[in-house]
Amino acid sequence: MKQRVDDFLSASANAQRVAGLDLGGGRQIAIWQNSRDEVRYDMTKGHAFSFYLKGGQGSRRVDGKVRSGWPGALCVLPEGHSSEWQITAPFQFVHLYVPDDALRGAYAQTHDRDARLLDMSERTFATSERMGRALQVLAGAALTEDVLAADAGYAELVAGLPETNAGLSGGLSARVLRNVDEWIDTHLADEIRLKDLASLAGLSEFHFHRMFRQSRGMPPHRWVMLWRVMRAKVLLPIMPAAQVAAECGFASQSHLSRSFKAQMGLTPGQYRREIASN
Repeated sequence: MKQRVDDFLSASANAQRVAGLDLGGGRQIAIWQNSRDEVRYDMTKGHAFSFYLKGGQGSRRVDGKVRSGWPGALCVLPEGHSSEWQITAPFQFVHLYVPDDALRGAYAQTHDRDARLLDMSERTFATSERMGRALQVLAGAALTEDVLAADAGYAELVAGLPETNAGLSGGLSARVLRNVDEWIDTHLADEIRLKDLASLAGLSEFHFHRMFRQSRGMPPHRWVMLWRVMRAKVLLPIMPAAQVAAECGFASQSHLSRSFKAQMGLTPGQYRREIASN
């Protein structure tokens, strides 16, 4: 069974988790400190973004060419990543963990692009002002348990993700995807069936499901749920939860609460209180 980068660090006797924050949907922030350690990652599950907050000169990647880090160094450990590290001096770093489907879905929604264009190439001790700034915001959010700040940091990171120039085959066209999104937006308060979406593309339900997942990085039902939760985020500060549930197509207020917490890491009530306190 594949393990996340977080699991490998948790198994280390020297790595210490300083702070953490659950963002929902399998997304998590963790701040770590480590010293005098050896860590090996093997075919990791999900993606990990790493940013060195303090120190790092004593952190070296020792598989292949030996390289050392520095404060502000960025690493991207994509799903399936393997590497070996040696730490000889204390340092502190922040990690963001994101499942592949969640990241590709967020990329597709933010950029209105095919999810397969997301470039998740491995990066070791790189520099990126935009990504580094986003990860620093996420680190601060983890320390203060500020979910709204974490939301903003995550949005900034996704907005700055690079894309590949690779040609695509299969999947759905940009025009069909846009038509599907517009239809979902218009009918969000209604029951949305797979056959309704498939008819927009002129495909069978089976083929639409397969091709949609290729293009968006997640199946249609999860994409629709993402839209419902995003709409609920906008409406919760201005209307009662029961009305929000109806407007966004949830079966009940409890359905809204369960789905919102699974996606966002906190309940609608907690989210409303966070909004009010900021």
